[in-house]
Amino acid sequence: MAPSASVAEYYAGKSIFITGATGFMGKVLVEKLLKSCPGLNKLYLLMRPKKGQSSKERLDDFLGFKLFGPLQKENPKCFEKLHVVPGDILMDDLGISIADRELIQRECQVIFHCAACVRFDMFLRDAVNLNTVATKRVLELAKDFNNLEAFIHVSTSYCRCELDLLEEKLYPSPHRPEHIMDCMRWMDDKLVAHMQPKLIEPQPNTYAYTKSLTEDLVSQYEGRFPITIARPSIVTAAYKEPIPGWVDNLNGPTGLLVGAGKGVIRTMHCDDSLQTDVVPVDIAVNACILLAYLTGIEKPQKIQICNITQSGLNPITWGEALDMGRVHVREYPFSVCLWYPGGSPKKTRIQHEIALFFTHLLPAYFVDLLLFLLGKKTFMIKVQKRINYGLEVLQYYTTKKWLFKNDNFLALRTKISAEDDRIFYTDIQEINWNDYIREYIKGAREFCCDEDPSTLPQARRLQKQLFYLDFAVRLIIVSLTIYVSYYYLQVLFNVLVK
Repeated sequence: MAPSASVAEYYAGKSIFITGATGFMGKVLVEKLLKSCPGLNKLYLLMRPKKGQSSKERLDDFLGFKLFGPLQKENPKCFEKLHVVPGDILMDDLGISIADRELIQRECQVIFHCAACVRFDMFLRDAVNLNTVATKRVLELAKDFNNLEAFIHVSTSYCRCELDLLEEKLYPSPHRPEHIMDCMRWMDDKLVAHMQPKLIEPQPNTYAYTKSLTEDLVSQYEGRFPITIARPSIVTAAYKEPIPGWVDNLNGPTGLLVGAGKGVIRTMHCDDSLQTDVVPVDIAVNACILLAYLTGIEKPQKIQICNITQSGLNPITWGEALDMGRVHVREYPFSVCLWYPGGSPKKTRIQHEIALFFTHLLPAYFVDLLLFLLGKKTFMIKVQKRINYGLEVLQYYTTKKWLFKNDNFLALRTKISAEDDRIFYTDIQEINWNDYIREYIKGAREFCCDEDPSTLPQARRLQKQLFYLDFAVRLIIVSLTIYVSYYYLQVLFNVLVK
């Protein structure tokens, strides 16, 4: 049964403190709250100060992102509700002034803690500081709020990668967060690097390890104020809002999509029969808004956990996604391409390594050799090494079956009205993956690569040229292979006859 107050009515008159507002999810969260909760009082955004920039200039830069364009035309006055709080999650007390600290603690009723490091390969000390120590600082700020109704901590469904099934419950970290934070203070870099593999085991990287560690830390504040941990899976481009296909980074699948579309990535170690668990950013953000709403209404004493995951509701395999991507990247090609898009995923490591050598490394050395002979600066080998390292990090997630329970996520729709379900949509089953991937490619092209739709005719001409060039090179290689094979077979035949 839906509460008597709608989502917009609950947020009316309330002020919200947001960390990570300049991040991928943070931007969409700010836009959605301004658009769909018109009665809210203020949004306090923690932003790192930039030298020579005032808070107003920092906010103007933030609002310059294209996702705010539709709302600026529709309701420009709503942006007056944004208030920049100069600070830094890496500084003591978040680097917030005493006056701002007192203002936030007095005025705000809801916290969305979205700030985090999303790099999988970060040095352990840096990952602990960004994910765990920073969260400790936000929690310490929160415990002195006058009237905190909901604390939403954004984690990840990949926080315990060793489990066959991730349930919607807390999992104690193998190490006490306080002990690890203390170790990072006194250990030098050499010692941390030596200890890192053993400390993070069995997690595949420092990202998963520190996310697990941080959840344990958050659990220690249970009972002090209402807390919900949101665990989205792989967060991808927007499904509907603020703009279909909007994405502002090259992390995860977006980097693969762009790299493959530009002809740079031609192989990856991936079991294409496995299902991929992705959640569009607007659905993930809607879920977080609803979680804060229900947490504020229900005031639970125990920590609530919600896995914001697909979990087979609207299944799509890596292979199906890649096939759709191939079709649409030819329909909406990139303006700057190294080669005609091609290649395929490889189920076994050995297949991938062989393909990597012939389609990534060998061409990179050849291009750099030509550049060297022409007296130009070489770069392809460095680019390919970065790409191969990125693929190495991601392959852990593309070669394993992932299972998440998401009963609490599914229950969100049953706890709100039909109108709120329409506004704050979380139904993954309504997504048409073919249409979604088309918009995803268009969005990556426009928002990540800064390629205006007007450049499409030129991009299509380039793609046609690359197609014929690719065909000619393949024909030459096949012809040479047949010729050489025929020649040596003839030689062998003549030797045997004699």
